[in-house]
Amino acid sequence: MLLYRRRGGLVLPLTRRTDKLQMHKGQISLPGGAREPQDPTFVQTALRETGEELGIPAGAVDVLGPLTPLFIPVSAFCVYPYVGYARQAVPLQPDANEVAEVIEVSVEHLLDPATRQEEIHWRDNQRFEVPTYRVGDHRVWGATAMILAELLTLLRTALEK
Repeated sequence: MLLYRRRGGLVLPLTRRTDKLQMHKGQISLPGGAREPQDPTFVQTALRETGEELGIPAGAVDVLGPLTPLFIPVSAFCVYPYVGYARQAVPLQPDANEVAEVIEVSVEHLLDPATRQEEIHWRDNQRFEVPTYRVGDHRVWGATAMILAELLTLLRTALEK
């Protein structure tokens, strides 16, 4: 998850995945992907994937730290999210094979309680309340919304101090 300043506020880029991809076609996501053999750590995976998908060099990002790993039962993946901050303005150069659209969303918008809704999902006869976010015409849900929810909880806590 990359944070940077744009138009005087803190923003983060979400991507709408292309219909060419094998998994999660057209969904709203954060930059990311599978760990490759050349990645010594999960943070290196996060930096590499951000570079591949958005054209942002790893050297432009200060890694602030990890969020909680998140297991996704549907795909059997465990996501290891990291938060990074780009100190300078970052020109986004999305990879057209993976990214159909970049959606820059302000943290202020995401922190607005009207942006968030809860949905009920069932899996293996267990009830789960999961967050969703409205960003323009887009619905952010699933793992992306869960990762955002953790970051936003941390930010709210920090802002209340």
